[in-house]
Amino acid sequence: MYMIESKGGAISCMLLALLFLGTWPAIMTLTERRGRLPQHTYLDYTITNLLAAVIIAFTLGQIGPSRPNFITQLSQDNWQSVMFAMAGGIVLSLGNLATQYAWAFVGLSVTEVITASITVVIGVACFLIAVCFGSAVHKSNAADNKSKLQGFKSLETTSSFQIETGPADSGLAKGKAKEGTAAYLIELEKQRAIKVFGKSTIIGLAITFFAGICFSLFSPAFNLATNDQWHTLKHGVPKLNVYTAFFYFSISAFVLALILNIRFLYWPILGLPKSSFRAYLNDWNGRGWSFLAGFLCGFGNGLQFMGGQAAGYAAADAVQALPLVSTFWGILLFGEYRRSSRRTYVLLISMLFMFIVAVAVLMASSGHRK
Repeated sequence: MYMIESKGGAISCMLLALLFLGTWPAIMTLTERRGRLPQHTYLDYTITNLLAAVIIAFTLGQIGPSRPNFITQLSQDNWQSVMFAMAGGIVLSLGNLATQYAWAFVGLSVTEVITASITVVIGVACFLIAVCFGSAVHKSNAADNKSKLQGFKSLETTSSFQIETGPADSGLAKGKAKEGTAAYLIELEKQRAIKVFGKSTIIGLAITFFAGICFSLFSPAFNLATNDQWHTLKHGVPKLNVYTAFFYFSISAFVLALILNIRFLYWPILGLPKSSFRAYLNDWNGRGWSFLAGFLCGFGNGLQFMGGQAAGYAAADAVQALPLVSTFWGILLFGEYRRSSRRTYVLLISMLFMFIVAVAVLMASSGHRK
C-alpha cells in the first residue's frame, strides 16, 4: 500500500491541506451571502466531501505491494477501530455544520480563529489569548457597524430610495454600496440567507465555541482508529490504514449531515425559511461552488490525515493555521473589517499575531517528537 513516508511528502500534504481547508469555508460563505439556503449548500457539500474519500480509498488505498489494502480491510474484524473513525467523522460533521451558521454571525475570520484555537487550546496558552482577541475583535467590529447604521432606520423601514439616496458619505456609487459602509451592510442583510440583524451575537459565539469543541475531538478519534493505542483490536488483526479509516470517517460524516440537513429543510433553525427536498434538488444556484467546497474539504482532510500518519498527528495539527488562509479570503472577497475603527484593526492584528505564535509553538514542539 502506498504511504507518504518522506518528510517532504508529509510537508507537501500538509501545505495542500492548509490551502484546501482554509479555502472551502470562504466558498461556503460566498453561497450564503448570495442568498442560498445553508441546508441546500451543505447537502451538496457533503456529497462531494464523501466522494473525495471514496476516490482516495480506491486509488491511494489500493496502490503498492503492501497489505492490507483498503479492499482487504473492509472484511477484517476491525469494528473497534471503525467505531473510532466514525466517531471522528460525526464530531467533525457537527463542527462543520455549526460553523456554517457561525460565519453569518461573527464572520469568517473570527470563527475560524476561535474554532481552530479551541481545537488545540490545551497546553498552548497563546491559543486562548487568540480566542479572547477574536471575541474582542468581533465586539469592536459590531460596535463599528452599529455606529455606521445609526444614520439609517431599521432594515424593515429602509426603502430602496433611502438606500440609494442615503448620506453623502454612505459610499454608494450608482446604486452600488462600497464595502464597509452602512448601505453595504443593509444590502448584504437583504440578500444573504441567514439574517443576523437584531439577533444577539452571543448566539454566533456560542455556535462557534460548540464547533471548536467538536473539532477538538475528531483528530484524537482518528488517531485511535489508525494506531489503536487502547489495544481494542484482537491479536493479529492489522490496524486500520489511514485510507480505510478516512473512508469510514467520511461515511459517518455524510450520514449525519444528510439526516440533520434534511430535517433542517422542513424544520429550519435561526429563523431560516422552510424548504423541501424537491426544492433542494431544483436549486442549481451556487451548486457548483458547493460541490467545490466539498471536494476541497474532503481532500484537505484526507491530506491532513496522510501527513499525520507520516509525520505524526501532532505535527499535522500545524494545519490549524488554516484560519490565516480563511482570513485572507474573508478580507479579500468579503471586505470583512473594511472601514472599521483603528481599535478593531489593532485587535485583529493582535489576534492573528497570537495565533501565528501559537501555531509556531505547536510546530516547534511537535518537531522534536519521534
